[in-house]
Amino acid sequence: MSHGTGVVDDDEAAPRPPEGDWLGTPYLRFTREGAFGVCTLDRPEARNAMTPAMYFGIKYAVRHVGTDSDLAGLLITGTGDVFAPGGDMGGGGADNWLTFGSALGMDALPFDTLRQSAKPVVVAVNGLCQGGGLQIALCADMAVVSERATFRVPELYRGIADTYYSHMLARLIGPVRTRDLMFTGRSLSAAEALDWGMVARVVAHDDLHYAAREVLAQCCRTAPKARNVIKSSLDSFIGLYDRIGMESSLGAPESIEGFMAFKERRSPNWVHPQLRSDGRL
Repeated sequence: MSHGTGVVDDDEAAPRPPEGDWLGTPYLRFTREGAFGVCTLDRPEARNAMTPAMYFGIKYAVRHVGTDSDLAGLLITGTGDVFAPGGDMGGGGADNWLTFGSALGMDALPFDTLRQSAKPVVVAVNGLCQGGGLQIALCADMAVVSERATFRVPELYRGIADTYYSHMLARLIGPVRTRDLMFTGRSLSAAEALDWGMVARVVAHDDLHYAAREVLAQCCRTAPKARNVIKSSLDSFIGLYDRIGMESSLGAPESIEGFMAFKERRSPNWVHPQLRSDGRL
C-alpha cells in the first residue's frame, strides 16, 4: 500500500479511513505537484457522484494540506467533463466504510472546513458542477472554471431545503438571482456564472489546470496571517446558515420522495400532473 504517492493499489481499494495521502476512497486521488496538493475526483463510472467518503475525503484533504509543511495550498478538480454533480443518490460503490454516514450526517461535509482553511484552496471546475459540487466551489477561496463548465442548484427538485445555498447565494449574488437558480433549477453557463459573481475566472478549457495553478500560486504568495484576517472578515460577512432547518428536511417525506423520483427517473408526486415530464427533473 502507498500513503505518499496518491496511487491506489488493491489494499487501498479496500474500505479504510484516510491516512497520509490516502483520502479514504478510491474515487479521490491525492497527488503532490511541487508546492501544491492536488485532489482529483475520479469516479467516471458514476460521473463523479459524491459518496459520503468522498465528501469526507475532501474535508480530510484540506486539513492534511493544512498540517503539511511541504505544501502551500490545495487544488481540487475533477475528471472528464464533470467536476462534481453532488451527492450520490444511487449507491456508494466501494465506499462502504462509511456505512455509518447517516450518523455523521452533515459533519462529514467539507464546506465549513473549506471556508476555514488557513492555506489557500482553489477549485478548477472542469465541467458539470452542481449540488454539493457547486457548494465546494463556492466555499473554496477561488473558483477558476473552464469555458465548458455549467452550474445548477437542483436541491428543491429533490425535496431538500438547502439553507446553506439559500444563505450563501443570497450573500454572493442577491436574493433575486438566488430565487431564479433555486426555484427553477436552471443551468448557468460559465459566462453567466462569471457575470453573476459566482466564480472568479473563466478560462479556455485546455488552459484550466495551468491557470488554476497560477491563481493558487498567487494566493500562496500573500502574507498568511494577514490573508487569514481578510478571510475571517469575509467569512463573517457570509455568516451562518440555518443548519437545524436544513437537517430537519433531510429524511422528511419530501426528501424521501425526491430520492425515489430521482432513482426512478420521474417527476416527484408533488408536481401537478399536467406539469410532469418524462425522466428526472
